Amino acid sequence: MSLKEQVRRAEVFRKLHDRSNVLVLPNAWDAITARLFARSGFAAVATTSGGIAWSLGYADGENAPLAEVVTATGRIARTVELPVTADIEAGYGATPEAVAETVRAVVEAGVVGINIEDGLHAPGALRDIKASVERIRAARAAAAAIGVPIVINARTDTYLLKYGNDDAERFDETVLRAKAYLAAGADCIYPIGLGESAILGALVKALDAPINVAARPGIPSLTELAQLGVARVSTATRFAALALSAVDRAARELRETGRFECLGSALTHPDLQRFFDRV
Repeated sequence: MSLKEQVRRAEVFRKLHDRSNVLVLPNAWDAITARLFARSGFAAVATTSGGIAWSLGYADGENAPLAEVVTATGRIARTVELPVTADIEAGYGATPEAVAETVRAVVEAGVVGINIEDGLHAPGALRDIKASVERIRAARAAAAAIGVPIVINARTDTYLLKYGNDDAERFDETVLRAKAYLAAGADCIYPIGLGESAILGALVKALDAPINVAARPGIPSLTELAQLGVARVSTATRFAALALSAVDRAARELRETGRFECLGSALTHPDLQRFFDRV
């Protein structure tokens, strides 16, 4: 992909965050899932850190080697003619400089957006706000140096980790972090774990910025999210888990029954081959 084309996709992706519609982002973990999502009519594709890690033989949480993750991410970006945004977890590095190197690698692989989170994997706690801000600034600068205006989706784990002693303290900390991240160069805020309508609505009003929510059963519908002012919904690991659950069920049925009806599928080998006829 040329730099000119990558910049064009970045601009298209940025426009999709204008809050005129809810952007629904399916999270792919390989080339074929990315092409399935593209065929389904989605406007852009995200990667799932969990799905990619599992496909590479590692647990989620920055356990997969960065080089392998970048290669897998680049393969996804190469095989769809859509904007692709990458989940780089906490940035794969202890310092802002290391985060910049990670961002440089994934942008050079063809992505036009990133997710970066403020949770700490080992202690299960939040990173200091100042340190998180420095990492977002480093990510922005790294992409700018290449010339690609990426969309930075800053994930805060305040709700995932149940920060604070009550809902009010958690909400205030989320707003504090979100405003700091936006000022540092983030474009979108991702309060993962938050799905309650009233709190989402209040957060939208408090920030007046694009908000991303994680899709899961029980959260408000797309229509309701649009009414609340939510800008974006991503499926995270849901599609990967769904696909693996289907394989798990079929494998168990085959072992338990000795029959092969469980191996029937809607998509056949020729159907899947056609996704790559022009490669």
